[in-house]
Amino acid sequence: MLVAVARHDGSAYGLLVRQVVSAARGQELSVGAAYTTPSRLEATGLLTSHTTEPLPVRGGRSRREYRLTAAAREVLAAERERAGRRWGAEPQWGQA
Repeated sequence: MLVAVARHDGSAYGLLVRQVVSAARGQELSVGAAYTTPSRLEATGLLTSHTTEPLPVRGGRSRREYRLTAAAREVLAAERERAGRRWGAEPQWGQA
């Protein structure tokens, strides 16, 4: 979820995050998870959010857009480093 928000930082909203996560998983993310998880991440201090102005179309609704906090950026950087170490420790595929 954090990676999905990071890709669209500043303009990440529920439906967009749901689409990105669903595509990455290869399976639909439930609507409930798409809205509950960002709320929980916000409560733990990893995300901040704000409500936009209504969309400029008839009956346009506001969106809740999410941004990463500095703590979330640190978490993602640490996870990227851990993943790099795991993959770096493995032999290169296709080489003997």
